Amino acid sequence: MPSPSNRSSEVLPPRDDAAGLDPEEVTITWIGTATVLLRLGGFVVLTDPNFLHQGDHVALGYGLRSRRLTEPAMELGELPEIDFVILSHHHGDHFDEVAAAGLDKDLPIVTTGHAARKLRRQGFTRPIELDTWASTSFERGDWELSITALPAQHAPGVLRRALPPVMGSMVELKRTTTGSTELHLYISGDTLLHDDLAAIPERYPSIDMALLHLGGTRVLGVMVTLDGRDGVRALELIRPEHAIPIHHGDYTVFKSPLSDFLDAARNAHLATELHVLDRGESHRFRV
Repeated sequence: MPSPSNRSSEVLPPRDDAAGLDPEEVTITWIGTATVLLRLGGFVVLTDPNFLHQGDHVALGYGLRSRRLTEPAMELGELPEIDFVILSHHHGDHFDEVAAAGLDKDLPIVTTGHAARKLRRQGFTRPIELDTWASTSFERGDWELSITALPAQHAPGVLRRALPPVMGSMVELKRTTTGSTELHLYISGDTLLHDDLAAIPERYPSIDMALLHLGGTRVLGVMVTLDGRDGVRALELIRPEHAIPIHHGDYTVFKSPLSDFLDAARNAHLATELHVLDRGESHRFRV
């Protein structure tokens, strides 16, 4: 298995609103699609920013468009100060024109090389591009938050050339005072089941939480994200202790509803504990 290459940590200044953050508590708020607000270890992180409104259409490339069926639970301007963004890939339903226009152009965005190039063309000055198994990290006070790019495959066969490359992410929260890792949080990105996913539990045998991109997205009739059945199979393979299903029900190209996943999970007697959130709802726990 390849060894990850690590960048040196970036030390972040104290937050102006630090009094409102408990570094011992993790809060995961689902905004919609794959957009999640993470508060952990005194950091605030945004994933895959998508703030289009119900009825808006997103461009998927090659003239394909999809209509949004839901409202985001928050507007971009309602977010707290963001320390950095984790962007699984540069696709319209993961980084839309609202994000491109409204996010601070100096905000660090951890992503793929393909997405980093597109971000620079949009005026963003601090994309951090990661190859698979490479890592970057941020430090603040007694905590370090590292992000490692993990294998993901957005489409089968030759269709992969038509879709942007995707990364999964492992987010690790560590205490710098003791060196102990307090949390492993897996974010699947838009992926299908594929052989390289098996390397994730080999490297990370104890994963506390997974954010699982579902939806059974179909492009020209071909499935390009996990549907309910394959979502369960992915959890059986990666074996997180807890999981939150996201990226379902938001666009017309999402063909597999959440109920498919929940039915498959019940039939499989899944060991992972599921936490189903409504848009705008948060799941909280202590590290």
